Amino acid sequence: MKNDLQMIMGADAIAKELGMSRKQVYGLVYRKILPAVKLGAIVAIRRSSLESWVASLEAQAA
Repeated sequence: MKNDLQMIMGADAIAKELGMSRKQVYGLVYRKILPAVKLGAIVAIRRSSLESWVASLEAQAA
């Protein structure tokens, strides 16, 4: 069985994917704008959720 979660672990990794700072990622998570979860002290997001979130922002801008 394939694991489809493909999690991006940590604010630094998420920030790198989005081309923003770690502080900006924490701000988006705190304001519940970014669909991330906290796993203990680590912020994580599914790659598919991140891609869907970015696609929805692109659709809104179009």
